[in-house]
Amino acid sequence: MTELRVRDLMTTQVLTVKPTDTVKRATIKMAVDNTTGAPVVDNRNHVIGIITEKDILDLIVEYQEKLDADPNSPYTLLNMPMDGITDIAPLADAIKAISETKVEEIMTRSVLTTTPDEKIVYALKKMTNLNVNRLPVLEKGVLVGILSRSDIIFYIYKKKI
Repeated sequence: MTELRVRDLMTTQVLTVKPTDTVKRATIKMAVDNTTGAPVVDNRNHVIGIITEKDILDLIVEYQEKLDADPNSPYTLLNMPMDGITDIAPLADAIKAISETKVEEIMTRSVLTTTPDEKIVYALKKMTNLNVNRLPVLEKGVLVGILSRSDIIFYIYKKKI
């Protein structure tokens, strides 16, 4: 019996974002694709970072803390959609700043990756030991897929469905 390799489980249709994309654009792409993170790639499809829902939520918390610093501010960013219209200047300013932030400003630059030929068990160990949800899969430095915890979980039980 041959051991499973990353290529056996990886997703090859990978949602990617550019470093110059706005947080708004990246968030919409991730929501439409129903994914919680995406590799950030340059024009040659080389991974230069990764952006996750945590990065985006941390940015929102950062701006909420700025609003909270004003003792007279009753405003909460999450009480309205980020693309909602408001005439409340502090909220409008924060929403605009968050939405227009470039991905490169909040992405994680140090990205753990794997190769198509790595054994699944080793890729999984890396993911669990470092608490990473996904590994971009590189071949000769170019993004060719992504392996997520969900890919592994689905594989484990797909024969049971």
